[in-house]
Amino acid sequence: MAAADLPAAGLPAEAATAMKTSAFLYPWDVVGDPAAAERVASLGVRQVTLAAAYHSTRALTPRHPRHRVVTAEHAAVLYPPDAARWRAHALRPYPAGAWADGEQDAYGTAAAALAAAGLEVHSWVVLAHNSRMGAEHPGTSVVNAYGDRYPWAPCIAQPAVRAHLVELAAEAAPRPGAAGTELESLGWYGLAHLHGHDKIGGVPLGDAAQYLMSLCFCPHCREGYAGLGADPDALAAAVRAALAPVWSGESGAGAAAGAEGIERLLGAEFTALTLNWRTRMAGSLQADAIAAVRAAAGPGFQVLMHADPVPYRCGANAGVDPAHVLGHADGLVLPCTGGAAAREAVLGPLAAHRREGSVIAANLTVVTGMGGSPGTLAADAAHAAALGATELRLYHAGLASDADLAAVRAALRPAA
Repeated sequence: MAAADLPAAGLPAEAATAMKTSAFLYPWDVVGDPAAAERVASLGVRQVTLAAAYHSTRALTPRHPRHRVVTAEHAAVLYPPDAARWRAHALRPYPAGAWADGEQDAYGTAAAALAAAGLEVHSWVVLAHNSRMGAEHPGTSVVNAYGDRYPWAPCIAQPAVRAHLVELAAEAAPRPGAAGTELESLGWYGLAHLHGHDKIGGVPLGDAAQYLMSLCFCPHCREGYAGLGADPDALAAAVRAALAPVWSGESGAGAAAGAEGIERLLGAEFTALTLNWRTRMAGSLQADAIAAVRAAAGPGFQVLMHADPVPYRCGANAGVDPAHVLGHADGLVLPCTGGAAAREAVLGPLAAHRREGSVIAANLTVVTGMGGSPGTLAADAAHAAALGATELRLYHAGLASDADLAAVRAALRPAA
């Protein structure tokens, strides 16, 4: 069902207002701004998804009374980590710096203000995305077939990394007052990464080339490939050979997409073997992290995961096996910005795997300057609902302009 096919008489507004909607926020959007919580509540959202553990970033704060730009210099937790919990771990979370507005517990301060404004608060926890860890512990990083390390991408096959991520999820997700959590980057991270002064766009890379450049050849992954019957040196050589036509500009090589595109470059046997290894590692980590959150939080705590229903995808929306992950998580938050075709591509593969009661949240960017379309939020929400979405997520109330927020308010509270 395309957006143009939606009935004209009121359905878009009705769908947008009927679906439970949450807006993303950082603690620094709220701490130090007495008007922030009421401003967000006035949008018509019922929930805020508030960052409790986040990667390094540079963020605009267009309405804050004390600053306009926040530079979070490294991945950090935005609450006081429990030293006793982490004593036995080689890898530990980093506390936030001054960018958290001087608050030791910036998450807790912001969450209390949002709750006082009548908003339900869920934590937002970024896991396998940590450049400082990669800089200080280079052995934890993904290593590509050429031997290059990706310091922003912890290898989720490594036991110490997995133990860290599970413990971090258990500590950061069930913060006091949180009714649920959304776990981001709970899977493989790869080549794609928003990076300062980025210069890697000279050769366009489609799905298949991105996948090959994201395969890990650290010692743990090499052992994993060997355990599945592959010579890791031969596999790395095959990856480099498969990418050679991409670097030389051979027609169509760089644009190859989908599982078929990966097979065309790498061959069916190596494609199946690497997907087997990566899907097993990601799936077991996802199950372990979700179980640890549930054990720490107790009954009634909602656990969602930011995901892409295509298992080979990497990044913040980690690739998942939908049938597997929906057996553990209460639902998924899916990237749905980019028009009707993009929503259909993401929501469509879930049709056969939805379970009764599962949350399928459509994540829509509402920041015009970041490619969002707040003016079409009502129609986009209706289209997502027609494809099976049960809730909405709005990225990102703290980054949006006043005009963007006005458009969101009009979509969510059309009679106001």
